Amino acid sequence: MSLNSDLMTRRLAAIPRGVANGSSVFPARALNAEVWDIEGRRYIDFAGGIAVLNTGHCHPRILTAVEKQLHAFHHTCFQVLPYEPYVALAERLNAIAPFKGAAKTIFFNTGAEAVENAVKVARAATGRSGVIAFSGAFHGRTIMTSALTGKVAPYKKQFGLMPGEIWHVPFPVEHYGVTVADSLKALDTLFRVDVDPSRIAAIIIEPVQGEGGFHVAPAELLVALRKLCDAHGIKLIADEVQTGFARTGKMFAIEHSGVEPDLVTMAKSLSGGFPLSGLLGQADIMDAVDPGGLGSTFGGSPLSCAAALAVLDVIENEQLLARSETLGEKMRARFAGWPQARNIRGLGAMMAFDVTDGEMAKRITGRALEMGLIQLSCGVYGETLRFLMPLTISDAVFDEGMDLLAQALKA
Repeated sequence: MSLNSDLMTRRLAAIPRGVANGSSVFPARALNAEVWDIEGRRYIDFAGGIAVLNTGHCHPRILTAVEKQLHAFHHTCFQVLPYEPYVALAERLNAIAPFKGAAKTIFFNTGAEAVENAVKVARAATGRSGVIAFSGAFHGRTIMTSALTGKVAPYKKQFGLMPGEIWHVPFPVEHYGVTVADSLKALDTLFRVDVDPSRIAAIIIEPVQGEGGFHVAPAELLVALRKLCDAHGIKLIADEVQTGFARTGKMFAIEHSGVEPDLVTMAKSLSGGFPLSGLLGQADIMDAVDPGGLGSTFGGSPLSCAAALAVLDVIENEQLLARSETLGEKMRARFAGWPQARNIRGLGAMMAFDVTDGEMAKRITGRALEMGLIQLSCGVYGETLRFLMPLTISDAVFDEGMDLLAQALKA
């Protein structure tokens, strides 16, 4: 029998250290919210592959859909031979777009690709090149998306000159002393000091910051951004890579605010663990790019599209929007009884709280792992514990995981 330590030795010899590992646990199998490693030990999964598994590990409906597609064909390249699963998935997403009017969707492989292409589409639609993002944001690890990301280490530190015409303004976080008024004042100052709004193609924002600490974008800010974008012909991009597909109790987190974006980036739980991302947008904006200006060899894989269609069915049939709200309420109730939990926040089941500092968060997640719970931290200062368990998790397994975390906090 292979040991986790043996595989980690092989991993260190074969794979560069630039891709970090949060643990040395190597899974052998997984089901719903449980994982068993190669040594036979069981873990409860509160990470969900970083928000990828809203529908859980190995959901039978998703596996059946992928298997059926696999036996039909598994690749043609959509640009060479188009296929129905891609079209059908685009149609279903267009029908639930978080804005009025006609919508269109294109598919890629990763969240970073979706963001890159959102910038391309916004630039083509406006004839401008500038983009505004927020401090603490995470939009990816390509050069463009690293530039948009609002954190230096480890995303920008070693990689030289970032693309130009990208600006950041503070994201409002009350316990960091930054208000919505501060953010809007910074935007006004930016337009007076650094760049005229006529040069800005897009403003991109996560309705709930992911890696930045699960900070919810106040509706007041999103409303103000929509007005500003309308006034200056700027496109508003909602980065829903981590927040989408029932995680917050809505299909898209921006729906909580009532604000309608122009473009929406999607990935992660869109396809239940199969590589797929997408860009959904107003039809006229999406059609601004000439034929051939967008595309991807593997983007919108038939297998991933089949999986995503099944994901949408599971969300509807298993009422995961309501389930997300229920899980969020249960988490808030538990957190309220823990003296270590500070700044409790979130939407639906996208919940988080802070502990004293980043070192304490590391100790807690390490102790939780030893006890059989996969728990993630995040935040600009690393002090946040975030919760991304599958929405399909049973009440019994959820309660067991919460009990383990309570023990880890006490330890």
